[in-house]
Amino acid sequence: MLVLTGFADEISDRLEEQLDVLVSEGISYLELRSVYGKNVLELTDEELVRLKSALSKTSVRVSSIGSPIGKYPIQDPFAPELEKLKRASDIAKQLDARYIRVFSYYIPDNEEPENYRGEVLSRMKMLTRIAEEEHITLLMENDSGVYGDTDERCLSILQHCDSPCLRLAFDPGNFVMNRVMPMSEAYPQLSTYLEYVHIKDADQQSRMFVPAGEGDGEFSAFVKALKERSFSGFLSIEPHLHRAFPEQEGPERFKIAAQALKRLLLNEGLAWS
Repeated sequence: MLVLTGFADEISDRLEEQLDVLVSEGISYLELRSVYGKNVLELTDEELVRLKSALSKTSVRVSSIGSPIGKYPIQDPFAPELEKLKRASDIAKQLDARYIRVFSYYIPDNEEPENYRGEVLSRMKMLTRIAEEEHITLLMENDSGVYGDTDERCLSILQHCDSPCLRLAFDPGNFVMNRVMPMSEAYPQLSTYLEYVHIKDADQQSRMFVPAGEGDGEFSAFVKALKERSFSGFLSIEPHLHRAFPEQEGPERFKIAAQALKRLLLNEGLAWS
């Protein structure tokens, strides 16, 4: 079964408004990145109790902890990242979330990513070992500017770590922004590692994120592929539509993104919860 979730902090800073919009769209999960004006890893234990109480009143659950782990320069010290992962694991367990989103480290401008391959692989392997110990699953996002921003470098990391505790959060829009075609290039190499999807599309010419199916992200073919493999998992709506719809506020932009995804799924006869 396909399960819809989303980065609710793109709706609003206010948890109550986040939950209202999710419920209005029939979405019963959120990807927790920030709330109460702070990143998820900065939440106090008291704020986590408050958050759990608010979630229980709406039956909205947490699909993944949207941590910033790995979204730092590769030259920065690594020890703080290990502590952050342990905190993220604790938060995930408190919120009954199976996944933690991570990245593969920013590479210095104007330098070759391969110069940092060894350090990236070493760090990602250590993060994966902690995930194995904590019995949680890391989702590596193919974000821009990090080592794993192309299909080949994502594959290198995933093969090196070789663990069910490090999987891929496949992001078609981010691949487009890095001039990788999501279906014709990335998917054939990475499909066996795909466990979670970030739903955003992008127009390569304007370098702008757009609703799913309206850009160069090959979303129609992607949805067909998910149907063919009987994919069961989360589709996480991450709109990033502030440039495409500058006149709209966060709630409206999120609804535009959610409804675009639903149309694609309906066109393929796919059900979701």
